Amino acid sequence: MPDSVGPRHRRWLTVVVLAVALYVVLRAAGLFGGDDDSDDDTPSPAKASASAPTPSASASGPSPAAATTSPYDPAAYAAQVRTSARQTGVSAQLLMAILYNEAYKPHDPSLERAWQKYKPDAAFGIANMHRATFDEVKQGRGFAGRRWEDLPDDRGLAIEAEAWYLHDLAAGLPARRTAAYTKDDLLALGYNTGAGNMLAFARGTPLGDRARSYLDRLHANWARAGQAVGAP
Repeated sequence: MPDSVGPRHRRWLTVVVLAVALYVVLRAAGLFGGDDDSDDDTPSPAKASASAPTPSASASGPSPAAATTSPYDPAAYAAQVRTSARQTGVSAQLLMAILYNEAYKPHDPSLERAWQKYKPDAAFGIANMHRATFDEVKQGRGFAGRRWEDLPDDRGLAIEAEAWYLHDLAAGLPARRTAAYTKDDLLALGYNTGAGNMLAFARGTPLGDRARSYLDRLHANWARAGQAVGAP
């Protein structure tokens, strides 16, 4: 019945989107142990872009760790985390802890894309990266030819982009900053809230509730992140 294919397809898409929306809402409410979407964190100071990227010699093609429909465990990607940490000079434990922080929603490619149709500004991939951030970070890098749309299917690419973004944020940190937060604390806050907020926090601006929640989760995930990557 050709005339009924279109409406039926739309009905199924609506069901999928509403199911994902319900799941995310319940996670945000804490019913499944998750938290609110870190994409919409504290709007304290205006967000700013990270410092200019520097070229990388590594290339990121389709990864053997591409996304599947199996249950997602960040620890399964410890090898990719360690590789990207070495390439970028970023702490492997920090990379992994952020992956744990960002694991509050289902990272299935089809669900991510269905949710993106409902919420066009949603982030993609296991590191929850927005299009504008990815397009900026990839400039001059080995994965410059890749697309943001590749992130749900290529978890190695998501980790590499996460690592270079943290590298760029670290380059923008001031030498003199508040002693209230460690360098890794500030980089995680920058990853979650943007470079402008990170600099404000480094100068001593108090954290908002969501930023505080993100940092608390990072600290809660720190030990198991270290175990996953074999940190001393």
